[in-house]
Amino acid sequence: MTAPSLVLTFEEARRTVELHAARMSPRAQETLDLLHTASRILAEPISADRDIPPFPRSTRDGYAVRAADLAKLPAKLRVIGEIKAGPMPGPIKSPMNSGECFSIMTGAPVPQGADAVVMVEYTSAEGGSVEISKPVAHGENIVPLGAEARRGALLLDPGTSLNEAAIAVAASVGKSKLKVFARPRVAVLTTGDEIVDVSATPGPAQIRNSNSYSLSVQIQNAGGDPVILPIAPDEPVRLRQLILEGLQSDLLVMTGGVSMGRYDLVEQVLAELHAEFFFTGAKIQPGKPVVFGRVGTSGADTPKYFFGLPGNPVSTMVTFELFAKPLIGALAGMSQRPLIFTHARLKSEIRVKTGLTRFLPAILSGAYANTHVELVPWQGSGDIAGRSRSNCYVVIPADRQHIPAGEWVAILSR
Repeated sequence: MTAPSLVLTFEEARRTVELHAARMSPRAQETLDLLHTASRILAEPISADRDIPPFPRSTRDGYAVRAADLAKLPAKLRVIGEIKAGPMPGPIKSPMNSGECFSIMTGAPVPQGADAVVMVEYTSAEGGSVEISKPVAHGENIVPLGAEARRGALLLDPGTSLNEAAIAVAASVGKSKLKVFARPRVAVLTTGDEIVDVSATPGPAQIRNSNSYSLSVQIQNAGGDPVILPIAPDEPVRLRQLILEGLQSDLLVMTGGVSMGRYDLVEQVLAELHAEFFFTGAKIQPGKPVVFGRVGTSGADTPKYFFGLPGNPVSTMVTFELFAKPLIGALAGMSQRPLIFTHARLKSEIRVKTGLTRFLPAILSGAYANTHVELVPWQGSGDIAGRSRSNCYVVIPADRQHIPAGEWVAILSR
């Protein structure tokens, strides 16, 4: 029994994964202390518990003034007090009159009657007064009450990845604990008689298992917890046992055994398990023989999804990033995000054959607006060392054969 042949373009394959990811339900929720939620996915809405800022806030050190008092310059105003950031001071309760001002610090509440803050650089204090040499517009250097958010306004949606900014927002509204989605368990199954454990001494025709480790790092970065299974031999009975074990996790990611060789048995075993295949190849390089589908398991409420990634290490890394990552994000509760390419100028020309969308390891260098990108020398999709020297991929459309130096090209960041 064999799997049907269904080879899609890159865009079609990516869209297929995204459609299935959109239908997925994340795992259960758990409540964690705020600092332990870093890089997790928010499972509850976060709203403002009060107006932000809760008072008109000065954005500069200087003097809180009435802008009309600076119509004629230089202007001399009487300093009637000082306001610093912190507890609301007593003098702020009384309106400020024309000809008066307050010395004020950044972050402090602007007093009643003031409508602008003049920066200290444009002032000269003497005794109980200050001379001001520059005019200000109404509202200048002041953030109005509630300008950032009104009480009850939604600040963070469920599905938000909790980075430093999101955690700062949660802290600012008093959330010491947050509900987040549990991280999905992702089984990692490396296949092939030529693969030995990382601690073993390989024979003349064997290689150490690097794919399980690179995939585990990618899975963690994508929001999942890897479950590394034993290496599967090129033998259908044991391979089937390990695939069934892997399907007990939330997602199964396999590497190797998905090409056209006599001992590439992954698709055969999946077909015998009555798997539904959404594609069995993508028109990309590296990584063309990538497989995506799902299979029902006994006792499972819903079918489990799987990916069969090519065994060459760079192909494994590329296809995970392009196809497996968004599915893990969906299982982790993350809101869907489009695949975004940046752009840089190509340092040296590229010539390739048409027909495949290519993701080639490259080095992005330069600074500010003068960035450029160049392919790294590599020996194909098995060259881990070449991949380790790169920091991005140059994306070459399937219809491009020659890209001259100096042209802007799409970049997929790592």
